[in-house]
Amino acid sequence: MVLAAGFGLAAHPALAQVKVGVAGPMTGSNAAFGTQLKDGADQAVADINAKGGVLGKKIDEIVVDDACDPKQAVTVANQLVADGVVMVDGHFCSASTIPASKVYTENAILEISPASTNPQYTDGGSWNTFRTCGRDDEQGKVAAEYIAHHFKSDKIAVIDDNSTYGKGIADQVRMNLKKLGVPVTYSTSYTAGEKDYSALISRLKQDNIGLVYIGGYYSDAGLMMREGAAQGYHPQYFGEDAMVTSQLWQIAGPAAEGMLMTFPPPAEDSPAAAAVVKALTAAKEDPTGYTLYSYATIQVWAEAAKKAHSVKPLLVAKELKSGGPWNTVLGKVSFNKIGDIVPAAYAIWKWHDGNYKVFATK
Repeated sequence: MVLAAGFGLAAHPALAQVKVGVAGPMTGSNAAFGTQLKDGADQAVADINAKGGVLGKKIDEIVVDDACDPKQAVTVANQLVADGVVMVDGHFCSASTIPASKVYTENAILEISPASTNPQYTDGGSWNTFRTCGRDDEQGKVAAEYIAHHFKSDKIAVIDDNSTYGKGIADQVRMNLKKLGVPVTYSTSYTAGEKDYSALISRLKQDNIGLVYIGGYYSDAGLMMREGAAQGYHPQYFGEDAMVTSQLWQIAGPAAEGMLMTFPPPAEDSPAAAAVVKALTAAKEDPTGYTLYSYATIQVWAEAAKKAHSVKPLLVAKELKSGGPWNTVLGKVSFNKIGDIVPAAYAIWKWHDGNYKVFATK
């Protein structure tokens, strides 16, 4: 494996013949998710190479750091092009994935994101864009329906970090709540990366908000909840898949107790993932979050390449859409005509005592 883009360099076996990229936030405020992507990809590459690789070729994994920054994402995407990768497992943040996808499309490279949920990524219609996760129009609908069913009588706030991902998912929640006849008392955007959210919390407290939906990432949400606790304010917090990391609790502590969030059902409990979960656990790596989605990204690409008898991106892409269902650690999956995974499902998860578990199926 090669680590690049300021992430250090390491020698790799000369036998490696087919290059794949792994792109995500290896540093910065979302680095916990970069770790998930890398851990999943590392395990998938190791498992596939141990069985002879892909079409007799060992996989050479090149990891790049986009720090969830759109400009850096384009830079590392061009680096992967120069390195000669045939596919990319990534990116994580939709704001990085979408501009990077343009680079991959222009250079005929396959991109499969394990975590970018913004609909724009695949709605663009590019032949080479896929994802092994669900979409925000699906996720936002699930969240809104749950809120409408359980919190309709509460004053509701929907806030977001104004990012492609955060605002995208928050807008889906706003739109679906409106369809369901549930009013939003307070709606605003905040600045990601702020260290002081006291004014925002004071406003939510003043308006007697009972449920706060946050469209954004765990680092900001953790600070908000901690500030809320400091002000004696304890609403029902509700988030999305960017809250699914132990780093949230490390930042917020007990202030995160009871937070709800949307995320797919636990892939780590699937019989199809048992061996991989065992290997990851033995290596002291967390199999939860997006780790197995990253594993599935490499896995499904390798299977499609074998069926296509080629690693050429166009042929593999055609196979991904026409073949299947594919056996993966996520179970049997297929891709529709625009590259979205089917089936895609979401559950309601809840934070309790430092851990997150499924709380309701919807």
